[in-house]
Amino acid sequence: MNDTHPNPESIPVPSIRSATAQDLKKIDLFLADFVAAGRVLPRTIDELELLIPTGFIAELNGQIVGFVTLEIYSKKLAEIRSLCVRPIMQGQGIGKNLINACIELATSRNVFEVMAITSTEDFFRNCGFDFTLPGEKKALFLQTRDTP
Repeated sequence: MNDTHPNPESIPVPSIRSATAQDLKKIDLFLADFVAAGRVLPRTIDELELLIPTGFIAELNGQIVGFVTLEIYSKKLAEIRSLCVRPIMQGQGIGKNLINACIELATSRNVFEVMAITSTEDFFRNCGFDFTLPGEKKALFLQTRDTP
């Protein structure tokens, strides 16, 4: 019997690590395709530089295959920002591992709530996010202009 499916143990698994200042240009290049596709908002180098200390990279064979950052606003609230995983690598748990790294960081810094603004709500619901918090608290938004 010839099995044509790859052995799951032979599929390389990306490592998740904290982003560093040396990753800045690679992150900017990585995000460019997602920005062009309208999947994430554009970030200046200065903005990315501020987000690096709370950012995480999924890396495989020295290449970035995923990125996320946690923007901490206060002890009460942080936001998942710029979650991107290479399309060919999606569905392998990389995004969830990146989200978990952000949640662990928020927990270690005693941040009370973590939010995500997304067009992929099912993914975030599978990561434990919901539309309401205890006490039926919900986030509401008002857009003040057509473009970012």
